[in-house]
Amino acid sequence: MVVRQETHPDTGAEGSPAEFRSAVASMQAARLRPEVLCEEMPAPQRIAPYAAAVSADVTVDDTDLGTGRLILLHDPAGNDAWGGTFRCVAYARADIEGDLITDPMLADVGWTWLTDALGGHGASYAAISGTVTRVATESFGGMADEDGTAQIEIRASWTPVAADDGPLDVGPHVEAWGELLCTAVGLPPVPDGVAVMPSRRGHRGTSR
Repeated sequence: MVVRQETHPDTGAEGSPAEFRSAVASMQAARLRPEVLCEEMPAPQRIAPYAAAVSADVTVDDTDLGTGRLILLHDPAGNDAWGGTFRCVAYARADIEGDLITDPMLADVGWTWLTDALGGHGASYAAISGTVTRVATESFGGMADEDGTAQIEIRASWTPVAADDGPLDVGPHVEAWGELLCTAVGLPPVPDGVAVMPSRRGHRGTSR
């Protein structure tokens, strides 16, 4: 995939720190499922000196089932709240069955989807936090004939940790976020032995 990078107004992308460029390159190498259409998106410019961002939609049989975004923030000076110089900020939203909206375990399960995905992809992290929100919509008046909808929204942030003091590899974090989206919409796991190829901007991942 191609990832849009945002930096200070007085610096170009070529002026960004080498560690940030390396981290963004690892984002680009992430492997996503064929149902996930991932594209670059504008990154926030006021949260951190450097940022890169992607958005994704999960589509099955031409039906959009979920959407999300992932932002990588970088502050070379470090951030006490992060406990490091990088921070991942993720959002995922998916349609769910209406009867699940009242399940008292839904929020806990939704959070577990994220932590299990991070662990399953070997994405080391620290200082994780976030929320899980259930949204139910009912229509009235002239829209009363429309069916109600139910959605789950997961917002989270965490500090990615490099392995063995080497360069930061953000690829596993991107892949975990992609898995979160697919799990949230109810897609089964990719069978063992099926490889997922890197996706490009405006294209889906492909399996073989």
